[in-house]
Amino acid sequence: MSEESTKVHIVSDATGETGYAVAKATLARFAPQRFSFEIAVFIRQDDELARAVSRLQQAPGPVFHTLTKADHRQRLDQVAADLGIPAINVLDAPLAAIGEYLGRAPAVRPGMQYMVNDAYFERIAALDFAIAHDDGALGERLRSADVILTGVSRTSKTPTCIYLAYRGIRAANLPLVPGQAVPAAFEEALGVGVLAVGLTASPARLAHVREHRLEALGDRELSYAAQDQIRAEVADARLFFERYRLPVIDVTRRSIEETAAAVLALLQAHRTARASDSAP
Repeated sequence: MSEESTKVHIVSDATGETGYAVAKATLARFAPQRFSFEIAVFIRQDDELARAVSRLQQAPGPVFHTLTKADHRQRLDQVAADLGIPAINVLDAPLAAIGEYLGRAPAVRPGMQYMVNDAYFERIAALDFAIAHDDGALGERLRSADVILTGVSRTSKTPTCIYLAYRGIRAANLPLVPGQAVPAAFEEALGVGVLAVGLTASPARLAHVREHRLEALGDRELSYAAQDQIRAEVADARLFFERYRLPVIDVTRRSIEETAAAVLALLQAHRTARASDSAP
């Protein structure tokens, strides 16, 4: 397979996040082929589309787009056809399927998925919560979390909390630090039904990540990345998880997205079980 990079165009009348996410998920199936991205966003006017089309003509490549204006879609589709390249509107199939099911046509206003509504403010509140509770800050408020992620240093707690926040989940981060007692608020949170999830990873992976962290900080705290020290931390964390009967996710080979998805599945099961227990 060719090692030369293939140009891929993302064209959107909003932020381009949807098209980019679909493109990345699609192109990942074609590894090790390399891709580079040309991104044109907030395409609302004819001259803005013309500039995007010009870049496409200068460096032809597949197009992923989320344009809603019919004339812009037609123009982009025609240019792509003339160049012999695919132009994929990533929302066409989902919109058609849901429209057929509901018996109604979708609205055509650009960027509707980014409307500032109650769900948006819930996401912002969850993000504020994740940041406020990073590394155990404000531990006395752990009981107000939807989920608590706990584990030793560099088990992806913070980025997973922030990722969950974008899904509207109030996630708190409780680090397990050698020689440091867990705050009483943790047991209080468990007592009121808050789900806590343990995150773990192989000592080898943790050592690698911590070494890079120390290099970035210019720190020479060797014990932080020493595998003997890390193995002891991981073993103690396992005992902690067992003591509190916490579900455990091994993040050694998981992306942040995969870890967050596993947490969401556990949270859904937890909520279902609690609802069942409280039913008359």
